[in-house]
Amino acid sequence: MNQFNFHNVDNDTIKPPPRQFKILPVLEKAKSAYLLWYQYYSVLPKTHRYSLGEKIDKIFVDMIEAVITANFLSPKEKEPFVKFAIRKLDTLKIFLMILWETKSLNDKKYIALSVKLDEVGRNLGGWRGKLMKDLERENSLKK
Repeated sequence: MNQFNFHNVDNDTIKPPPRQFKILPVLEKAKSAYLLWYQYYSVLPKTHRYSLGEKIDKIFVDMIEAVITANFLSPKEKEPFVKFAIRKLDTLKIFLMILWETKSLNDKKYIALSVKLDEVGRNLGGWRGKLMKDLERENSLKK
């Protein structure tokens, strides 16, 4: 019965379960970029936190969802989701640039986010290129 006593639990001994699955490199990088953004989001000036900041946060989540969805689909079905994630990433870069130009995001924070997002972009671009080549090869074999 003691094993179910939740009131006297030492929080220092509780550890999350180990990750059971391997996460895609592009997803790991997108998650890392989002976690950095989340730190910055909470200290944005109020003039942007509840407008452009919320919009950027939503776009980040949409991009990550698209990558997760694409991961579980067949190659033919993946392409639209990867393309959508690329479009969301490009939109993110523009909105972050606006935050930087309006001095709501300092140089150091803008550069740190930009570097991470550039890595995500290279991964998404490579993924899309591979998908396009695979689809072209598949179509040429059908002829």
